[in-house]
Amino acid sequence: MTELNPFESLRQIYAGYAASRALHVIADLGVADALDDSPRSAVDLADSVGADPDALDRVLRLLSSYGVFEAVRGGYRHSPSSRLLRSDDPRSARPLARMFGLPMNWSAYGGIGHTIRTGRPATEKTLPEGFWGYFSAHPEESAIFNAAMVAKAGAQVPAVVAAYEFSKFGRIADIGGGRGHLLQAVLQAAPNAKGVLFDLPHVVADAASSRSDRLTLQAGDFFKDPLPECDAYIVMEVIHDWADRESEAILRSIRRAAPANAVLLLVEEIIPDDPGPHWSKVLDIHMLTLLGGRQRTYRQYESLLRTAGFAPKREIATPAGISLIEATPA
Repeated sequence: MTELNPFESLRQIYAGYAASRALHVIADLGVADALDDSPRSAVDLADSVGADPDALDRVLRLLSSYGVFEAVRGGYRHSPSSRLLRSDDPRSARPLARMFGLPMNWSAYGGIGHTIRTGRPATEKTLPEGFWGYFSAHPEESAIFNAAMVAKAGAQVPAVVAAYEFSKFGRIADIGGGRGHLLQAVLQAAPNAKGVLFDLPHVVADAASSRSDRLTLQAGDFFKDPLPECDAYIVMEVIHDWADRESEAILRSIRRAAPANAVLLLVEEIIPDDPGPHWSKVLDIHMLTLLGGRQRTYRQYESLLRTAGFAPKREIATPAGISLIEATPA
């Protein structure tokens, strides 16, 4: 790969939002859904999705230079990347692209100066009702966010289940487990186990359809309410929402509930020691700007776990880019 000169390196970053914003809108318009196996002109595509032909042509020309769509004589055809923007692709990234393009995300990045100066999330300024409160007040954007979380889980959950032997546990708790996608998959892989899905009352109410004789729903706030006593605790992409003080409080709450022989499994994207580009480093800034949370290195997780009363044992990487960190009560 040809190394960029210093000026070009800067230019690719400081003007890079042109490509990302273009991708957000293309995903929102459903351009990939309007394109099948045959090339189509920008005029035809614009007519299908309700766009200006010239503007769409220029945007697709930009995105195709990044490998999203392919420019051919007479128009555009799919590339491997643009196929992932189709709604019907089993690995569809369209919901994630739409979620990252939501106005509340974009406005938060407009306030990132506040974050860098103070260390506090920009949403303190841009979302007076708070991050989660915003979604409560904006159901359409909430639906996009939820679809993005389902799409992400579709890739990550099978990898997590395949990476660990859950059948050795009798009772498994999913703390902050949302609508229970992970726990349901775990119970399917461990048919003799029972599960407890713990989350806030309104979240648990949305998961009512997942209740069964093997899956119990428990509503509560992990900062205030006692957690269930179980053999294993799964905490998937919850800790990264929070700064160290709040993260430690969550882990201490689990430690109080956990029997001496219990196992804790944190499921998170780990920042590698390699100084090169990595998605976790981008996600870290997203968590900082929106929630005041953070992605962490494995050593940082080790320190956090020890402070909360756990003994970290190992990291189990998965092909989905997410890892399990196994720990036991100290």
